[in-house]
Amino acid sequence: MYPVKMDNAHELPVYVDQDHPVRRHHSARYYAHHIKESLTTRVSKVVCTIFLTLLSILGIIAFILWLGLRPHRPRIFLHDFSIPAISQGIGPESAQINFNVTARNSNQVIGIFYDAIQMAATYQEQSIGNSQLLTPFYQLPKNTTVLAGTFSGPMVTVTGTQWQQMLDDRSRGTVVFRVELTARIRFKIWSWKSKHHRMHANCPVGVGQDGMILVGYIDKRCPEYFN
Repeated sequence: MYPVKMDNAHELPVYVDQDHPVRRHHSARYYAHHIKESLTTRVSKVVCTIFLTLLSILGIIAFILWLGLRPHRPRIFLHDFSIPAISQGIGPESAQINFNVTARNSNQVIGIFYDAIQMAATYQEQSIGNSQLLTPFYQLPKNTTVLAGTFSGPMVTVTGTQWQQMLDDRSRGTVVFRVELTARIRFKIWSWKSKHHRMHANCPVGVGQDGMILVGYIDKRCPEYFN
């Protein structure tokens, strides 16, 4: 603040304010501390960036491995089913039930052990034939195994009443059955083997008046579930 010169000696001087920057002098310790904080912040940012990048890469790798290694359940397809005796006019004591089912392992690197398989045929929710496949087997990845067989003799348990109902259905054009597969399976990834899982597959199937599978049921995938 300083007085402004006046032309009239009797006038009071008028003071005008002017801002003057105040120069502050910092010590060497202040600058050292400031530089240290700046370097610490930068190092922390670099470390966080590297950590997040590695975490993202590991997450992507884990996701890819999960997609490739997660076990897919076997896919069961019904290819053939027949009861020729329905069209031959003979009794149930001579009936044979023929079936052809395939199990498809769609996994890329995972194999499947089938330790026990039970096949059964039902009519109106009652068993009319069943058999245990006695030979366990190992199924390689990307592989299909045929499970075909015949229920005959003691394995066929059709009663006289059931047989008559089948003949009545035949006269109407279609007899509907169900093929059921029950298996105890384990998954194998390299040298590791999973615990046992019980798998079920139910395959609805219709046969015509000749006792042979109808076209609409050939090669249909059967619903599968685990318990």
